[in-house]
Amino acid sequence: MVEETSNLAGSSILRQATNQISSLILLSHSIKVFSSKWKMIRTKLEEILSIITSIQSSIDDDTPLSSIFQSIEQTTEHCNTLGQKCIDHSYSGKLLMQSDLDIIVVKFDDYVKCLSEFVNADGFLSNGSHAIVVSRPAVTASRDDIRFYVKDLLCRFKIGRVEMKIQALISFNEVIQEDERYVRIAMEIDGLVHVLIKFLNSKEIGIQEEALKSVAVICGFDSYKSVLVGVGVVAPLIKVLETGSDLGKELSTRCLMKVTANCDNVWSVSAHGGVSALLKICENGCDEGGELVGLACGVLRNLVGVDEIRRFVVEERAIALAIKLVRSKNEGSQISAMEFIQVLASGNEFVRGLIVNEGGIRVLVRVLDPKSSYSSKAREKSMRALLILCSDSVGYMNSLKTYGFMDHILYFLHNGEVSVQESALMAASWLSATSDEFKKAMGDAGFIPELVKFLDAKSFEAREIAAETILRLVEVPRNQKRFVQNDQNVNLILQLVDPEEGNSSNRKVLLSIIMSLTICHEGRKKILSSGYLKNIEKLADDQVLDAKKIIRNLSSSRIRSIIRGIWHS
Repeated sequence: MVEETSNLAGSSILRQATNQISSLILLSHSIKVFSSKWKMIRTKLEEILSIITSIQSSIDDDTPLSSIFQSIEQTTEHCNTLGQKCIDHSYSGKLLMQSDLDIIVVKFDDYVKCLSEFVNADGFLSNGSHAIVVSRPAVTASRDDIRFYVKDLLCRFKIGRVEMKIQALISFNEVIQEDERYVRIAMEIDGLVHVLIKFLNSKEIGIQEEALKSVAVICGFDSYKSVLVGVGVVAPLIKVLETGSDLGKELSTRCLMKVTANCDNVWSVSAHGGVSALLKICENGCDEGGELVGLACGVLRNLVGVDEIRRFVVEERAIALAIKLVRSKNEGSQISAMEFIQVLASGNEFVRGLIVNEGGIRVLVRVLDPKSSYSSKAREKSMRALLILCSDSVGYMNSLKTYGFMDHILYFLHNGEVSVQESALMAASWLSATSDEFKKAMGDAGFIPELVKFLDAKSFEAREIAAETILRLVEVPRNQKRFVQNDQNVNLILQLVDPEEGNSSNRKVLLSIIMSLTICHEGRKKILSSGYLKNIEKLADDQVLDAKKIIRNLSSSRIRSIIRGIWHS
């Protein structure tokens, strides 16, 4: 009974302190003068209130904290008097009032420190049964409720023991992942970001990892990336890369990936030794690879957009490392390495040469070998990397032919999954635009029948690319003859030129193909004998210029009489 009475007395002390502080916080919002001073006072009051809320179930009337609460009560009453004077503008002088407010700030700061030390020493916050946790606000909570909740968590970050800090971080991560309002409000609260960054250097792995999760979420907001970089997030992130746990390293690379998506932040990563740390991760994971290696490659990909960093990366033998990763057993590492190679090769002839000299073409073409175990996504990335790597170089193009690139592309046009087929179609289009030699080689290899199949594909883009590729191939006379050897090819082209579909870019390409075929004697014969010639005639009647040119080409001196009969039938 005595204990119960004592607890009630302790509760009364805390309730009185809580009411006084809450009233003063409310009053401070009404004060328009000395706003910066009152903001500092309000921050300290909110910290004191949050600590009191956390420990209220553990306090009784005999606690040593009673004297502190009496002092807080006296200071709060005095502060309230100063607040009324500021509202009424009844103070005797600005300098004197500023001095009085500075003294109040120092006192409240001392109370925060004293309460924090006492709480930690006596372990109030180390036991979940003694800690009063502010309930998480409802989905419809007001901004003030959210702010109070986040400030309470911040207090626990500052004064809680390890377990309480971790639990507070977990609670913080839950709300910021589910509702971005918590992120915006958290970023407005003085000191919160600094506390999170301080946690990144914590020797307690649990605290460090949970803080990394928080930073990773905040990094996802473009408007806050520069804020984090400005307050020094990069250096501890890189330190985690070097000494952290596996999860810590993974979370750190995710943060750096988001931060370096903005090229303005790239130099900060490089200046703190990030490039070397990332390359070391890749080197250590070469044999098996893994998600961490893939993420490290992703960050490096962002960094090498800056020429100076690209040169440093190349000097550190990153090319050989990337090629080795393409051969690793982990799909994520393979794909990230190929994307890295593609970025390295973009717009830099010297680096492209180094990649080729390291065996880059051979390794990337090997990914396309149907007998290999690479995934469809890896094959897509390989094709794209090769397109960048070998552009504008006859020598590199010949290497492609030597290593069987064309055979692999033809195979996937016929047998690949949809996504791989589309990439193969892009590669075929690229090959057809290089030289007459490659156009002839593609015709000899059997590309034309496979490309014709895409002319009536569901995808408009696929139909368009196939038509443009065929147009380039039939510019070569021997490919014209190959195309018209199959009656169905000519019929399909003429059928697809449907006058009822209206004008389109693809119809223009198809008409150009037909125009090329009229140069070939066998082509003219096949067109004239097709039942779909009427489509061209209709378009000519509608004054479509390309259709009229086709009719003129068909009207050679040798067959003019035949055409005249068809035209007037």
